[in-house]
Amino acid sequence: MLKRALCLLLFVPAGCTGVPGGLQVVEDFSLDRYLGTWYEIARIDNSFEKNFEEVSATYRLDDDGSVRVENRGFDTERQRWKSVNGRAKFAGPVERGALKVSFFGPFYASYNVLALDHEGYRWALVSGHDRDLLWILARRPVMEPALLEELRTKAAGMGFDASRIRKVSQTGVSSGVQ
Repeated sequence: MLKRALCLLLFVPAGCTGVPGGLQVVEDFSLDRYLGTWYEIARIDNSFEKNFEEVSATYRLDDDGSVRVENRGFDTERQRWKSVNGRAKFAGPVERGALKVSFFGPFYASYNVLALDHEGYRWALVSGHDRDLLWILARRPVMEPALLEELRTKAAGMGFDASRIRKVSQTGVSSGVQ
């Protein structure tokens, strides 16, 4: 289901790349520091993650300079883990947090790092091409409530509807090992 839904999302016409109007991606972005696993703490719900909890994304550098992406989550409806693999590459200069990701063929979607803990790369605020796609990511599966609220407020200041941002369970709904 995750793979099929992501496929549908990525087959939408080419208007699905770019940064939401009026926003900027982070500068001084370091891919080396960004690589590794990130946990989805909160998101604006979307069709391709429906019924998914315990979502994580792992980024690994390939020899050709592209980034291997594995998105993984627990489908609470079917009670099983699902994953989808793709590739990401920079949508401009490598020191800017603007990437594009593809899970199927030559079709890309935006991956915009709008805010980032530059000091420790412990959290990131990421959007798609518009204000209907937003994720709050962290290196650990839990986030301090005060920090989560700060990031919701930051997102609202960027024009995202904070009332649509919902917390993603990272508490073991699968009763199994990730």
